[in-house]
Amino acid sequence: MLADGQSTGGHSSQYKNIHDLILFENENWVVLNKPSGMLSIPDRTQSQPSLKDKLLEKYGTIFTVHRLDKDTSGVIVFAKNETTHKHLSLQFEERSTTKIYTGLVMGKLPETKGLIEESIAEHFSQQGMMMTSAKGKPSITEYEIIEQFRAFAWMQFHILTGRTHQIRVHMKHIGHPLACDPLYGDGKPLLLSSFKKKFNLSKSEEEERPLLNRLALHASILKFSDTNGIEYSYEAPLPKDLKALLQQLRKWNQ
Repeated sequence: MLADGQSTGGHSSQYKNIHDLILFENENWVVLNKPSGMLSIPDRTQSQPSLKDKLLEKYGTIFTVHRLDKDTSGVIVFAKNETTHKHLSLQFEERSTTKIYTGLVMGKLPETKGLIEESIAEHFSQQGMMMTSAKGKPSITEYEIIEQFRAFAWMQFHILTGRTHQIRVHMKHIGHPLACDPLYGDGKPLLLSSFKKKFNLSKSEEEERPLLNRLALHASILKFSDTNGIEYSYEAPLPKDLKALLQQLRKWNQ
């Protein structure tokens, strides 16, 4: 079963209603297309309302199954009851779910596809960061180039484990961090002027607006099974900001 939702934009502030984000729901779970900039679950400081907070307002009871980084957009599932929560959480633990991401990385990779098997641990000195470490937890990422541009590659990732910042850490490890990644890359916004040779600001603009100013990572597809063993597959359409970025790269960055 494939659930197609409406395309969502790149920033959480434009959403006034949780209904805008729902891709599918039944009596047991709700699947959403999380916008970039929105927390999946509350952080320690309660800095802003999270997706879970909004779901609690709507349903009264909701259970966290997994999470996406704040700046990652895409498909995420929450359980509506304890039985479903236990069932789905076990699938994530046993790696029987399928999690496909798409993202833009820096540079040209030497191979069109590959497998990264590097254990990941918390960074020894920088709080909130992760690192590859022989003492960490086993972590496996499959990757494949979808489109190669001059200075970037649009890629698909299949994560076989679910470590914190896994794709971001693994891509940094092989020397191709995700675009606009403030932790593992240069964090710089992507500007049209950086790859369009004859770029001129319009008269109405004082400074250039970035094509992208957030982590270039999107959770595209999530597959899991219900208690009867029936598999469900959900796809979150690319947000407008990533769509627009790809259009410009195809146009000017061949």
